[in-house]
Amino acid sequence: MSEIKIYRIIGTYRKKYKKYLFRKEVRALKEKDALEKALTQITSIGILRRQITIQEIKEITPEESQDYLIRELSN
Repeated sequence: MSEIKIYRIIGTYRKKYKKYLFRKEVRALKEKDALEKALTQITSIGILRRQITIQEIKEITPEESQDYLIRELSN
């Protein structure tokens, strides 16, 4: 059985000629699944996938997580 990992996805998106930075922390089995989950969350606010640029995808420990819910679920 696979272990659920925590991934931090950092990137930018453009909206109305402005550039916004985002940081998402998600739980997933694989890096590909984590990226898909983060993109789904961002596109739910009306951003198109082609407007999103991913800068970094990194596996982190529960202690490094800044999201309280993710940290608690990982214990």
